[in-house]
Amino acid sequence: MPLRQVMGTAAGAALLLLAAPSSAHALAGPLELSGRSGPFETVTVDPTGRLAADGTVTLSGTYRCTGGTGPVFVSSSLGQGEGRSRKGVGGTSAVCDGAEHRWTNTDRTEPGRFRPGAARVEATVMELRSGSLPLPYFHARQQQDITLVG
Repeated sequence: MPLRQVMGTAAGAALLLLAAPSSAHALAGPLELSGRSGPFETVTVDPTGRLAADGTVTLSGTYRCTGGTGPVFVSSSLGQGEGRSRKGVGGTSAVCDGAEHRWTNTDRTEPGRFRPGAARVEATVMELRSGSLPLPYFHARQQQDITLVG
């Protein structure tokens, strides 16, 4: 399966599951893995996002995860204004080796959908674990108010 299709599937699954009740693992923020005294699993969002004149949005931050056995991705979504729906912004492959890594997601939206100013980002580190069906496993999730700049 092409990487773009896998990333699209992962991002779609993550967005659908954001509305579902999350596991305690995903909600608690940085968590120490059971039985390990090693690094925490985290995802951060940089306080500033970029917005180009053509509607291209770029979001970034850092992540740290361990124990990934299937494909892992950092997905992000962006919302702005009251009652507006969120827009998925790209997806980045992740490496769950316990080290801190940077992520950057970019996606083109309709020009004018977003404007410079306050916005809210949700970033998720999500793994597709194999079984009879690939099931999402959330390593970390973060919501962050940011400023979009042109």
